Amino acid sequence: MLRRTLLATSLAAPFAAPAMAQDAAFPNRPLRILLAFAPGGGTDLIARTLANAMGPALGQPVVVENRPGAGGNIATEQVATARPDGYTMLMGNHGPMSVNVSLFRNMRIDPEQALEPIGLVADAPLIVVVGPKSRARNMRELLDEIRAARGDITYGSASNGSASHLAAALMLQMAGLQAEHVPFRGAAPALTDVVAGHLHFMITTLPSVVGLIQSNSVRPLAVTGDTRMTLFPEIPTVAETIPDYKATAWYGILVPKGTPEPVKARLFAAMREALANPEVIRRLRDEGAEPSTLDGPGFARLIRWERERWAQVVRQASITVD
Repeated sequence: MLRRTLLATSLAAPFAAPAMAQDAAFPNRPLRILLAFAPGGGTDLIARTLANAMGPALGQPVVVENRPGAGGNIATEQVATARPDGYTMLMGNHGPMSVNVSLFRNMRIDPEQALEPIGLVADAPLIVVVGPKSRARNMRELLDEIRAARGDITYGSASNGSASHLAAALMLQMAGLQAEHVPFRGAAPALTDVVAGHLHFMITTLPSVVGLIQSNSVRPLAVTGDTRMTLFPEIPTVAETIPDYKATAWYGILVPKGTPEPVKARLFAAMREALANPEVIRRLRDEGAEPSTLDGPGFARLIRWERERWAQVVRQASITVD
């Protein structure tokens, strides 16, 4: 019996030792971050800024792979079904992680169950802007304008169910007002109609509108975060007019469920080191995003809170995807 036990131990040892060594040596090859959006956008820049800074912290290259499509569900599914070894990460945001479950009827995975949060990277408020069709100079005047029009006010968005659409729907619901939504295929064509005076207002991301603000083509009325933006401290928050209002675009790192705890801890440490880099902080703030210190459990709570509140907004506004 003793001989059989010793033999089993000796046979198992060669297999156990490499597994332990692999965990201890993580990472020993390049890693990748999958992104649910096309190259060139704000989310892409944030992901690449983070990846470039995490590489030296991990001692291995971190490559960003763009996998757009299906409202972010394609990239989310690919990471959820990847090997849970820490080498495949997702740059998740509020859409695929918290909103899509209310918009898509046939999602093949539940991201909250299939993925584990590492930490929140950044939180980015949106901006309420108006063009020549509106006379509003501040949020109070815009709300009064919408109220007086009795629903005969139009606002644009990047698409049905997009961050810009949801942020405006939430604002209108909290203010007890109605306006007509006009969806576009992206923020740029929607803003073109705002500038041309075809739409009254729009809520959009800073990168999509900063040039129009600087050229005085649109008037910024408020930002949608709970604090004023570092880049535009003179622009008030929507919450200063509608108490408790907040609607931001956030970005965080997630991995497949079952990823070992030491691996997750290593990734979080590298992420924190990257987000402490002054150059990374500057680049994120140039995109209108504020670096975050939220860890995995805190990020998980944010995902759950966002999921519950956006489900209510989607139901009340009868929002459907294109």
